[in-house]
Amino acid sequence: QVQLVESGGGLVQAGGSLRLSCAASGRTSSIYYMAWFRQGPGKERTLVASIGWAGDSTRYGDSVKGRFTISSDYAKNTVYLQMNSLKPEDTAAYYCAAGPGYGDWPHWGQGTQVTVSS
Repeated sequence: QVQLVESGGGLVQAGGSLRLSCAASGRTSSIYYMAWFRQGPGKERTLVASIGWAGDSTRYGDSVKGRFTISSDYAKNTVYLQMNSLKPEDTAAYYCAAGPGYGDWPHWGQGTQVTVSS
């Protein structure tokens, strides 16, 4: 089993920055991709960014390109999401996900709330 624990959420003003972290433990040898998703109030959960565990193959949702950066630290089993130029519409619960392949996300964290005030 894989456990994912997110941290770093909070309240920030528009234009500000936050960095989310996701620490993986357990059977991390089964993980080849990790990702961040988000779900705003009354909205579906959508992909924000994904990355290969080796730090390659990054992908971003259109709404965050140029503002968010996903990165990984394989030695620490941790993935980060650096969020800059935050907007009120970025307000959501952010979830870390992991799996054996892109698009296959059997493991999920509990989520961390990000609130951007205008």
